[in-house]
Amino acid sequence: MYSNWPDLFLPALRETLEMTAAAGAIAFLAGLPLGLVLAATAPGGIWEQRWLNRILGVIVNAFCAVPFIVLLVALIPLTRLIAGTSIGTEAAIVPLAIGATPYYARIAEVSFRDVDHGLIEAVKSMGGNGWTIVLDVLVPEALPGLLAGFTATIVTMIGGSAMAGAIGGGGLGDLAIRHGYQRFDTGIMAGVIVVLIALVSIVQLGGDRLARRFDHR
Repeated sequence: MYSNWPDLFLPALRETLEMTAAAGAIAFLAGLPLGLVLAATAPGGIWEQRWLNRILGVIVNAFCAVPFIVLLVALIPLTRLIAGTSIGTEAAIVPLAIGATPYYARIAEVSFRDVDHGLIEAVKSMGGNGWTIVLDVLVPEALPGLLAGFTATIVTMIGGSAMAGAIGGGGLGDLAIRHGYQRFDTGIMAGVIVVLIALVSIVQLGGDRLARRFDHR
């Protein structure tokens, strides 16, 4: 058993946080507008475009349907093209972001669709255009759901970052595989599990509190 656990766990934890933060930022910036477009172009939406909605829906569903471990392997050529390598923390960010974006887009879409339609009609009756509805109604009213959904996305990405360790992605997953599994060190394996549970709990607690702060209902 390794005698100095901080020398193993602290770098691995830092790598996991870096992967999750970078991929989470990309997923938020790409998934939020994608979710808005999905909600707005759906039948009855403020910018109804059924053909566009169907095309985007098929693409999003395709990515959501692929297991993350399969996506990791399938995206290796693209990962090499973007990051210059297929292993390491920077490489793991690519599939994490690509996998999380459609997931968060669907959550965002549901949050936007759950906004009271009466508020939208009220703004329309006062002459508000589509962007007025988005900025003054959809985003403020959907904000608690968007934050809660992003929290769920981050939690899922933490698990995904651990899975990325299976192909040398670094972080806690890589630590669990190389030192816990391959070297039969149950202490390291148990430690990784405890750290992951603590990390997920902290993220979930913080996200829930932030979502409640913006929930005025």
